[in-house]
Amino acid sequence: MENYLILNTLNFPILSLLLIVPVVGAIVAMFLRGDTVLKIWGLAVTLATALVSLPLWTRFDQSTAKYQFVELRHWFPALDLDYVVGIDGISVLLVLLTTFVMPLCILCSWTYIKTRWKEFVIVTLLMETAMLGVFISLNTVLFWIFWEGMLVPMYLIIAIWGGARKDYASIKFFLYTFTGSIFLLVAIVAMYIKTGTFFIPDLMAYSFSFSFQVWIFLACALGFAIKMPMFPFHTWLPAAHVEAPVAGSVILASILLKMGGYGFLRFCLPMAPAATLYFVPLLLTMSLISIVVGGYLALGQSDIKKLIAYSSVGHMGFVTLGIFLLNDAGIKGAMLQMINHGITTGALFILIGIIYERTHSREIAENSKLGMFMPIYVTFLGIFSLSSLAFPGTNSFVSEFLVLFGAFDKYPLVGAVSILGAILAAAYMLRLMQKMVWDDSDGHVPHGEHAEERKRILFDCNYREVAQLAFLTIFVFWIGLHPTPLLDVMDSSVTHLIHQIDAGALPEAVHHGESHALLENAGTWIKNLF
Repeated sequence: MENYLILNTLNFPILSLLLIVPVVGAIVAMFLRGDTVLKIWGLAVTLATALVSLPLWTRFDQSTAKYQFVELRHWFPALDLDYVVGIDGISVLLVLLTTFVMPLCILCSWTYIKTRWKEFVIVTLLMETAMLGVFISLNTVLFWIFWEGMLVPMYLIIAIWGGARKDYASIKFFLYTFTGSIFLLVAIVAMYIKTGTFFIPDLMAYSFSFSFQVWIFLACALGFAIKMPMFPFHTWLPAAHVEAPVAGSVILASILLKMGGYGFLRFCLPMAPAATLYFVPLLLTMSLISIVVGGYLALGQSDIKKLIAYSSVGHMGFVTLGIFLLNDAGIKGAMLQMINHGITTGALFILIGIIYERTHSREIAENSKLGMFMPIYVTFLGIFSLSSLAFPGTNSFVSEFLVLFGAFDKYPLVGAVSILGAILAAAYMLRLMQKMVWDDSDGHVPHGEHAEERKRILFDCNYREVAQLAFLTIFVFWIGLHPTPLLDVMDSSVTHLIHQIDAGALPEAVHHGESHALLENAGTWIKNLF
């Protein structure tokens, strides 16, 4: 085990503290009274968690692919079941994304959530612990516990504070994700029976037979594909986004969807490298379909929230496309795309929540000509819309460029097809901007004697709203103009992951006399498709 770990250089259990702070905050919230007190407490706890996470960035060693800030405590020795947590270059950015998005979820709910603030703060804080646990767990059982643990808080957020069809959306979300989790649990148990360990780095280093890898890959990939969600498992996402409160949509878009991509990188690629090579054509095809279908569906929406929800299907398609290119540019682009999507789409859902509080409608036609009344709002809308369509100079451009570069370098036809997704993104985001900022052709904008009433309703962003959006805007341009710090953090881990795939796929297949058939089948499949 020691070969994979770096001792905690802080001499302090910082990762455990990240898990404990929100739980303690939720327990304290049970005894608090008054919505204002609960709002301030929820914001204080999430900000404290964000501050605790800062040393993960400042003290992270970029020169190694080993796990850092590791904590190991024996939990159930009879089954070799330990409490072991740690981070590497793949997980550290997702941990930081989680801790810095959660205070925004409290802020964007400040006036949006009208009832049951005690319960809202409690489930939001428990949700934060579960999400952080997924990204720092180095034990498959611990990973699965946190993976399942986030389902109930998210279900409650949609079911209690959601819209008119919240029951349908919450149940659909739960059933889809729970079904995928069952297959993931089966894979975890099967690997333990085979190896006698739950320790993730040991499982990465173990040489499974090709046939066993295939079953493990399929079981894990199904759970992760549903979470992404990839086509054809994407239908739960629009319903969940539309009915969820704004904080629920931000959590879904910014963090929950990233768990699927993280799972592919942490489980499927290193633990089943030969099966990964075999299924590359299928996963690339599903990714391209997700990109194109997500874009086309977004283009036809009249509901702002549905448009952004379907755009997430397309954007996450770029993530899986980059991952299964299995090259440096593709995987780095996929990881950066997860971060950028969390920033940009989270901001867009905050913007939707702001306008919904004023007009009580998410229809594009009923929220047009905002440029006359809300210049600050439309400025932020323009920035994040341009980021969403990957305009040069914004964060999303860097990640999509890397994925496209990796695609053209390896499979030019795949790159050519994926460009259609970028064109569709420009079409639906520019259409959204045009109709919301200037257009009044649908006749829904009051004129004459109704202009003053319109002005009263459409008051511009307040200081709280500006603070949220300005914070995210910093990252849009920082990553867009200077992405090197983030790429350097992930470099060693990505290089090590690619080495694991290259080293793990061929030797084990040779040992079982299957390598030549494996590589020939994979090569033929790729050529036939692309």
